[in-house]
Amino acid sequence: MKASEIQKLSDQELSQKHEELKRKLMDLRFQLAMNKLTNYSQISSVKKDIARVKTIIRARELGLRR
Repeated sequence: MKASEIQKLSDQELSQKHEELKRKLMDLRFQLAMNKLTNYSQISSVKKDIARVKTIIRARELGLRR
């Protein structure tokens, strides 16, 4: 997911997206532990998406908008 797509979301949608991504990361970690994960790069891409969402949430809290 691109940062420009994330910026278009409302505050409530951002928090929902953050929770969804956290659940997805947890599921991927369980799959990794059980040796069921086939695409290991999914973990890093989900982590990056979480970071993007958290960055935009924090920028909105501080009142920084581009």
